[in-house]
Amino acid sequence: MKFPSLAHWKQFFKILSPKERAAFFVCVIMAVGGGGVLTAALHQKYTLVVPADTGSYTEGVIGRPRFLNPVYAASHGPDQDIVELLFSGLLEYDSAGRIVPGLADYNVSEDGKIYEFRLKEGAKWSDGREITSDDAIYTVKIIQDQAYKSPLRPQWIGVETEKVSETVFRFKLQNPYSSFPENCTLKIIPRHIWENTTADNFSLSPNNLNPVGSGRYKFKRTVSDKSNVITAVELERNPLFSGPAPFLRQVNFAFFNDYEALAAAFKQGRIQGYAARESNGTVPAGATAYNYSIPRYFAVFFNPKKNEALADPAVRNALARAADKDEIIRAALAGRGAAVDSPIAGVNPPPAAPKYDPEEAARLLDEAGYARGEDGVRVKTTSKKPAFQFTKTLVKGSSATAEIQELQKCLAREVMPELEATGSFGDQTLKAVNLFQEKYRQDILDPQGLKDPTGDVKLGTREKLNQVCFPSGDSTAKLEITIAVAAQEPFAAAAGIIKKQWEEIGVAVNIREIPAADIERDAVKPRDYEALLFGQALGMIADPYPFWHSTQIADPGLNFAIYENKDADKLLEEIRAAGDIAARAEKLAALQDLIIKDSPAVFLYNPEYRHIAAQSVKGMKSGPIADPSRRFAGIAEWYTATKRIFNPGN
Repeated sequence: MKFPSLAHWKQFFKILSPKERAAFFVCVIMAVGGGGVLTAALHQKYTLVVPADTGSYTEGVIGRPRFLNPVYAASHGPDQDIVELLFSGLLEYDSAGRIVPGLADYNVSEDGKIYEFRLKEGAKWSDGREITSDDAIYTVKIIQDQAYKSPLRPQWIGVETEKVSETVFRFKLQNPYSSFPENCTLKIIPRHIWENTTADNFSLSPNNLNPVGSGRYKFKRTVSDKSNVITAVELERNPLFSGPAPFLRQVNFAFFNDYEALAAAFKQGRIQGYAARESNGTVPAGATAYNYSIPRYFAVFFNPKKNEALADPAVRNALARAADKDEIIRAALAGRGAAVDSPIAGVNPPPAAPKYDPEEAARLLDEAGYARGEDGVRVKTTSKKPAFQFTKTLVKGSSATAEIQELQKCLAREVMPELEATGSFGDQTLKAVNLFQEKYRQDILDPQGLKDPTGDVKLGTREKLNQVCFPSGDSTAKLEITIAVAAQEPFAAAAGIIKKQWEEIGVAVNIREIPAADIERDAVKPRDYEALLFGQALGMIADPYPFWHSTQIADPGLNFAIYENKDADKLLEEIRAAGDIAARAEKLAALQDLIIKDSPAVFLYNPEYRHIAAQSVKGMKSGPIADPSRRFAGIAEWYTATKRIFNPGN
């Protein structure tokens, strides 16, 4: 049967009445519409919405990148964030905060001292070169070399490296170290890119801002303004990444000078995510907040070498009891944080942990000898004992050598600079005594009715010598402390609250605000502070050794409280070596007791870490992370675009 032609259809419409034509078109429209509805229903039923690999994402960050290089990135937030995506670690954190194989898997010897790693087969750098054992060993040696000034150096001191093959290598430890796998989340750098760069030029190399990595993403380009200030870094999916490809095709980082500009950019849709400021508890419209738990704390660390009053445990304990942590969290962090009483994560603080009690704090300072002055500031008065006293009669020819030497030193200061401390009482010393008696005639000669000096050191002369040469008396010291803090919120606000709380118990407090980018260089590393409000990231596997062992007092150690306790040192060494979980927990609790008793710092809070993202960004999950940059650990599951695929199972 031949299908009607267009001419036939024209004739067809002519033979229909107007009502019939209208009815015909209604039927046609209903048929087409019904077919469309049926098609849509079938499409919905037999297809599934899944992430598409065409989306992109832009993260807003305060600050600017300096080193897109794992050797340096740990000391600078923007660098850490970008390096997390550009480079792979030997081991990695998964989205649940667990340590899993990254570029390599490993085995540990029975004595816990040798870690043998085997690289993934076929793992490559983003420029196509194979990743080898040489790359891993080279990275560790660069970090260990003091000339390169890597902030990661403390973690790798004393670790020996050994190449077994192109894909197998070993790390040898001096002592067992139960949290060493966390060190091995180290992101390695390509030896073939860096090996000809000297230590002097390492931090200046253009490779720091044009990196070759091994992560899920590779470097695309930087974007700068007219003043050559970097405003953005663009990354693209790395086709040579050794693991599953992420959904997001491109990830960008946009940089801002302050939080207000960053928040405005999010509102305008120019960025899709950012780390929330602790002092702002609101979630913008059209956004979702993801909360992460990080094993860290912020504290005020005391430096007794810079302030003598802080060497007194009673003073430190009083300051701990005068800090109202709840007020600090409420006022500086908008309530988004938890009070911290201990430096040991995961161990329940004992009842002895200092609680907020300003009356007890005042009592402790009273007992320590600090009384309130007229201005309300506490001062301590101490009696000064003379360093030496003349007790013997000394005349020309006397043989009391030590006492004569002290006499000659005093007379040289008072009346005869050229007099030498020979210990022999001769003519010159006699002359000097005469000059001294003449100088203080009213106190020495006149009371005895003497017209002329005698040159003899008897009772009257001795008393004046003791008074002039070795004075005794009282000295006063004001209880005054200067807190160094980053000039950035919420830290500056927290320091201001502590200042107010400590002043209420009679302590004079000064705040030394230091630009956030400079505080490590100017205060932390040289230990140039009396008290320091700062944070410490503890890692997912507790290892308090770098923070509290006496060998870690100087940089690159992290013992900011200049804490020295032999019993604590022993426990710290045993904790590192302990393989048994129960034994380790017991020693951690004992260490905690010691530190709390000594009060080398006032432990304050652990701020809630919140990541804000547009609701168009899917696949994000809250959970535990080792540090803020690890919020990208699950980025392989993030997506901003979707597609439908055939799903015959429905």
